[in-house]
Amino acid sequence: MAPPKMTKKPPKAIEKPIEKPIAKSKKMKKKSFQSFSIYIYKLLRTVTPDNIRISRKSMLIMNNFVNDMLEKIASEASKLVSHGKKNTLSSREVQTAVRLLIPGELAKHANSEAMKAITLYHNSQASQAKS
Repeated sequence: MAPPKMTKKPPKAIEKPIEKPIAKSKKMKKKSFQSFSIYIYKLLRTVTPDNIRISRKSMLIMNNFVNDMLEKIASEASKLVSHGKKNTLSSREVQTAVRLLIPGELAKHANSEAMKAITLYHNSQASQAKS
């Protein structure tokens, strides 16, 4: 057998390292913090038109309460979906979860407000589809 032929490769050009400017301080990325404080404030304005304010600690407590209830309702609704052997979470499961988690008259008010919101949403979608 003949030895393999060697081909000459041209020598590699000497590459200079890329110099990066030295940053004096790193820019910190702002964490995205989602809260319901805007909506809580708007609700406070509709309920009490007087010049009533809410403190930062009270707003934090309300925000934690809303996040906690949202998590509880979502987990209960997902349990209802899996128990019903379905794949889709609908408004019916959410209504049932609210009825299970919120006591008495408060659950009825929550469901009626939710139904108003759903009908407003469907009406706005229908009007957008027409135009």
